[in-house]
Amino acid sequence: MTNWNRAQAITGTAAPQVDGGRVAIETAAGVLNVQPWADGVFRLTLGAAPSDPHGILVDPKPSIEGGAAVADGAVVLSAGNAQLRIDVAELSLTLTRDDKPVLASADDGHFVRERRVPPFSKLGEKLAIALALQSGEPVYGLGEKWGGLNHRGQLIRSDNQDSLGPNAEISYKNCPFAWSPEGWGLFILSAAITEHGVGFAPWSHRSYIASIEEPVLDFFLIAGTDGADIIERYTGLTGRMPQIPLWSLGVWVSRAYYRTPDEMMDVARTLRKRDLPTDVICLDGRAWQNTDTRFEFVFDPSRFDDPKALCDAVHDLDMRLCVWEYPLVSMDGPMFADMEAKGWLLKDETGAAARYEFDREPFGKVLTQLPDSGLVDFTHPDAYAYWRDLHAELFKLGVDVTKPDFGEQVTDNMIAHDGSTGAQLHNVYALLYNRCVFEATEAAFGKGKALVFSRSGWAGSQRYPMQWAGDTQADWEGLAASLRGGQSWGMSGAPCYATDIGGFYGPQPSDELFVRWTQAAIFSSHMRFHGIGEREPFNFEPETEDMARRCMKLRYRLIPYIDAAIMEAEKTGLPVMRAMALAFPDDRACWAFEDQYMFGPDILVAPVLRAGGSVSYFLPSGRWWNLFTGEAVKGGRAITETASLGEVPVFVRDGVALALGPVVNHTGELGGQIVVDEIWRYGDGDEKPHLRSGEDGAGGMEIRRRFDDGLNPLSEE
Repeated sequence: MTNWNRAQAITGTAAPQVDGGRVAIETAAGVLNVQPWADGVFRLTLGAAPSDPHGILVDPKPSIEGGAAVADGAVVLSAGNAQLRIDVAELSLTLTRDDKPVLASADDGHFVRERRVPPFSKLGEKLAIALALQSGEPVYGLGEKWGGLNHRGQLIRSDNQDSLGPNAEISYKNCPFAWSPEGWGLFILSAAITEHGVGFAPWSHRSYIASIEEPVLDFFLIAGTDGADIIERYTGLTGRMPQIPLWSLGVWVSRAYYRTPDEMMDVARTLRKRDLPTDVICLDGRAWQNTDTRFEFVFDPSRFDDPKALCDAVHDLDMRLCVWEYPLVSMDGPMFADMEAKGWLLKDETGAAARYEFDREPFGKVLTQLPDSGLVDFTHPDAYAYWRDLHAELFKLGVDVTKPDFGEQVTDNMIAHDGSTGAQLHNVYALLYNRCVFEATEAAFGKGKALVFSRSGWAGSQRYPMQWAGDTQADWEGLAASLRGGQSWGMSGAPCYATDIGGFYGPQPSDELFVRWTQAAIFSSHMRFHGIGEREPFNFEPETEDMARRCMKLRYRLIPYIDAAIMEAEKTGLPVMRAMALAFPDDRACWAFEDQYMFGPDILVAPVLRAGGSVSYFLPSGRWWNLFTGEAVKGGRAITETASLGEVPVFVRDGVALALGPVVNHTGELGGQIVVDEIWRYGDGDEKPHLRSGEDGAGGMEIRRRFDDGLNPLSEE
């Protein structure tokens, strides 16, 4: 275990050099460069000049000039209404906003010295910064994490891994960005593995120690009013999601996997026949690729004799077709030798294409064994363009979107074209991969009409929506963990997220679990049925299918509201699923309820996560309205109840006007625009419904009729 008690303090060794708003302080570990970067944001780089070789930032230059002054052995920098004070000798920091301190260096002392944990330190090859935490101060963010949203007391590694489930700290989507409701955020600009001891008791229960194993520590300090403000400033650095196509908000249906095209088409036709609204059907990896030779941009000729006809058949059902991909090229496939010869695959120490060998244990027992493969080198401009442009033929055939899976396989021994080591490239590889596929999709369909459906991510991945919760265990705890993962990813600046309804692996889910998962999935940015085995609603009991059908129809009715929440995400970075600490910064009592969340600005969701229907949740102060019954409920209290299988506690804020769309079988029936069929007002007030403005919408907006007469349209269904 790392012993920060033995860390070597890094201190200033010379008078600071000030150049306008920029400051340089000499230290034994190199120069500490500090400068105002944006309103409320400062950039600090220890050990080298600031750089961003992989384009994590949307703009490599600061947006504010700021100022700096030296007085009494300290440097004070300003960025808007925020100030950063640095003691030149010991390099201790104090961050203030509106003259109020919001963050300071760790003050963990020692019997024989003032600071047991130095503000800046070096331990072996690791550089670290240590920040003070107040008693009870929570810390959020740091990517897709399955446990408690408040990471206080946890040791978090920003290290993308194929986690094979949501049951440990490892995850697919990491992000070295953390924030506190006290008004500060920390973002480490690097692709290297970072460790975050967030009040981690073996290190220091009163300090946040963030360390990185490379010779440069490049990070941003952010001062903001609350979590939403801090996320907005962070996504101002790393980017925000673009507009996405309206059809993506409909229901996606998938299975691992459809073995023949006829099997997939039978499912698609059955969905239509049984009145189960659907927009997208997916062909997973083995469903359309030859596993031994994948990945290649062709349908397996042994099963698909006419891919164009298949795409046309899907479109004839008013569905979109999604196909799976990953950035690995089988050694036995037709592309490997050519890409290796051109230097388009990541290399090993000998200069040959590095060969990735999958762990035989998990894949061989559950799914078809995966072949030894090379990895596309997305740092090579020609390789990047080659992979991007190969998508064009798929899209011409009629594929509408791809599912970029994997992206966590870069190992330390690999070497990239741009000189990056495997360790330096490992985490950011997902960003480069998803960027490449997103650009291919945008080139085919145009801006505002592209998205990807990816598993792995890093800081900045919100620019290439969307992501899903990987391989979730098909049980109650898998459901709960995936919902926490979505909230945590949202608190890290990524607005869009989906889960595998029913769970990915394990026994076929019970009818009760399937219903509860489907109910929860309504209230996320995207909704997909997927898993090993049959996850389509018609494969369950008739009563279960009927409940799923109601959920799917409600999903489509909520599209005007969901679209408005996504528009807000485009502008501010706020997630569609909002944890209570993010949605109610002034109501600390509700922060502990981490299994419930706000869906957009006005709908509170308390998913049922236990067999039998027992659920406990907290309603913030004020009056709330049950979405399904229309009953008013007093807030400011915790509630425990047993919900019948057809019910789930979902509440609307008092005074809200909720826009509902029509009942449709797919978004094509909306004519490419947001259609409002009803506007339901909950309680008194004159609040207008949250809607995308016509000029920003997919194709305008139509409001058909209005209901204000006291009848809840949802309770009538």
